[in-house]
Amino acid sequence: MNGSDEVAKLMTPPLGCLASGPLFAANSNPEIYVSTNLAQSGSSSMRRFEREKKLINSRVFSTTWGARVLMAIVICLLAVGASLADGRKHKLSRDLDALKGKRNGATVDVIIQFSQTPTDIQHQKVRNKGGVLKTKLDVIKGAHYFVPVESLLALADDPDVAHISPNRPLSGTSTSTLDYTPESVNAQVAWQQWGLDGTGVGVAVIDSGVTAVGDLYWWIPSNQTYGSRVVYSQNFVPGTTDTSDQYGHGTHVAGIIASEGWFSTGSNFTHTFKGIAPNANIINLRVLDQNGVGTDSSVIAAIQTAISLKSTYNIRVINLSLGRQVYESYTLDPLCQAVEAAWNAGIVVLAAAGNQGRNYGAGTEGYGTIAAPGNDPYVITVGVMKTANTPTRIDDTIASYSSKGPTAYDYVVKPGIVAPGNQVVSTLAPNAPLLSTPTDVYLSEYANSTTTNTSSGGNTKNNKKNSTSG
Repeated sequence: MNGSDEVAKLMTPPLGCLASGPLFAANSNPEIYVSTNLAQSGSSSMRRFEREKKLINSRVFSTTWGARVLMAIVICLLAVGASLADGRKHKLSRDLDALKGKRNGATVDVIIQFSQTPTDIQHQKVRNKGGVLKTKLDVIKGAHYFVPVESLLALADDPDVAHISPNRPLSGTSTSTLDYTPESVNAQVAWQQWGLDGTGVGVAVIDSGVTAVGDLYWWIPSNQTYGSRVVYSQNFVPGTTDTSDQYGHGTHVAGIIASEGWFSTGSNFTHTFKGIAPNANIINLRVLDQNGVGTDSSVIAAIQTAISLKSTYNIRVINLSLGRQVYESYTLDPLCQAVEAAWNAGIVVLAAAGNQGRNYGAGTEGYGTIAAPGNDPYVITVGVMKTANTPTRIDDTIASYSSKGPTAYDYVVKPGIVAPGNQVVSTLAPNAPLLSTPTDVYLSEYANSTTTNTSSGGNTKNNKKNSTSG
């Protein structure tokens, strides 16, 4: 018998079951097949093999055959049942396990991913189990539902269902000085030598909303014409239609990306606070509420909208200065599936690494703390660099609070790049409570540099913008 063959010729297990020891099945052919484990190959397994041959050829075989067949069938049926249960369990994310003990009648907010883009047939199946459809998320072949807790296992039994996870909460990563940021990333070289300033490029800011403050306006002084460069706005926060920034985070990020710096220019100012792609257009997709909190489903819906608007507004970049804890592999996480869809649509996706570099609670000294969706290998994940408020790079250091890789579950090396993100001055939304700190800033700056690199070029003299900075 060849030791490299896991299944030796003596037996075809009933129901396709393979066991580590001998397993017998009736067969019209007098040949019997025995399954052996690779680990048993060698002299010991050969001796065992000879004993089984003697057993087969003895009268004892005829008296024990029925019992062995019955035992084989029982073992295989148990194995099949265990396999089905195991497969069903794997369709439920780990953080859904805690919900199983809830009383009957409780509902859970979930995202269900299907093997194919769901149709009315799949949605009706969920309704039949007490589910309520909230949002279609075709971009991830899924949808957002409210479902009874007791229906989770039944839903996982559906062969059309690929994965079920909670509609997880997330928040904006804190940001904080735009005074030397353009110099630190050599933005002036892109502006002056190559004419790359974001002209014609759309950046989707998926955040707490963007208030169209003055620095985000274009302005032509010669004829005193002006207009907002926030060219599109849509709200995804439940319970409101307001697209303005009630938290302050999104406007701050948008200013780092595209502030023109007009409101900090002149004899009354010592420095002009200008964004890195000051001619870019902003697509405002609000997903975070007045407290800076949102959900996976809102972000996925916003990414879906950005993809659909790509051609209309030439969206080349999506900026995600937000995130949450990683609960599972990026191959299962619906948020990661959404950013991959954007990548597949030809949009550069930038995600914050996070600010958990000082989180030593897991005993890893801050390693393995990259936030989702920054854990996905298809996105550019940006960490924080401290510029010491100088334009030179000699004194730059990586901030201790910047989240570190590798990523949880998948061990992807992250972040991919670092950018200035400490004490960054940018535009301020009126009446917004947030004064930003580190992580979104570095991300926004890299979004800016990406925007200038994807820009169609052009001279800003004929398309001046207007700005307010904080």
